[in-house]
Amino acid sequence: MERDLFLPVAAQPSVETLVDYARLAEDLGYDRAWLPETWGRDAVTTLTTVAERTDDIGIGTSIVNVYSRSPTLLGQTATTLQEVSDGRFRLGLGPSGPVLVEGWHGIEYDRPLRRTREYVEVVRQVLSGETVEYDGDLFQLSGFRLRCSPPDAPPGIDAGGMGPKSVELAGRFADGWHALMLTREGLADRMDDLRRGADLGDRDPADLRVTVSLPCIALANRERARHLARNHLAFYVGAMGTFYREALARQGYEDTAHEVASEWANGNQDAAMAAIPTELLDALGAAGTPEACRDRFDAWTDLDGVDAVSVSFPRGAEPDEIRTTMRALAPA
Repeated sequence: MERDLFLPVAAQPSVETLVDYARLAEDLGYDRAWLPETWGRDAVTTLTTVAERTDDIGIGTSIVNVYSRSPTLLGQTATTLQEVSDGRFRLGLGPSGPVLVEGWHGIEYDRPLRRTREYVEVVRQVLSGETVEYDGDLFQLSGFRLRCSPPDAPPGIDAGGMGPKSVELAGRFADGWHALMLTREGLADRMDDLRRGADLGDRDPADLRVTVSLPCIALANRERARHLARNHLAFYVGAMGTFYREALARQGYEDTAHEVASEWANGNQDAAMAAIPTELLDALGAAGTPEACRDRFDAWTDLDGVDAVSVSFPRGAEPDEIRTTMRALAPA
């Protein structure tokens, strides 16, 4: 199983800091560095810089949303990033959520599943180098093809998804699936959805790349690590819309999800964090001493059907804490 790195979603001091993380990951033997795109630095410029300053580590987006760029522009972007990285790029895309799409981009969050499907299909046509002819529900395209040469090896297109239907869509149309905020048991349920999608698309599930993002923070100061992990989980459940609450509810934590969201919405952040049981905190990630985190992380590396587990970080982690965690959980 591959061991990837999920570059920090929270703001970092500079692009150079993100590049330094990627270079350290390369030195430590991580297989790929994924970069999310939220409301900070854009993923394309940052990953281009990472590609130019690294040699071997794979790079990818996890995820770029399917509202802020047209599908053909995203195809052009994937083409260019595959070129500048010498074939090391992989595209992760998905609908994100209405909090970001409507609140930041000012675009109506409509038909997210259909939109994701059409993006995958259009991007794949763009990458082929053939004239794009597409008659979808949302996009009707005709008459243009890439002005440059298409990639010799088109990058894989992964879809992010948390709910049963979005994961089924990834299995039916994409080349892989990006999973997050799942327990081991919850992941097994969603893997059933992925296989169902593969069956609907007459595809072999073994051909789909499954990447699990696991929040990790490995510090000598155990309490600091646990606080960061609790704050991260409470923020996403409380502040980033319903998807994260629904994901926890599907896994048997409905009461916890609603309590965390309610306390956060009322400005009681400490109470929101306190509402997260230890069992859930440990089931969703690895937070504590380096030794404990290595044991917990290794427990995820034997899951059937998973191709890569990605070390990600809580949003409040400082650069030195991120580097410490990277070293603690680096491939042997």
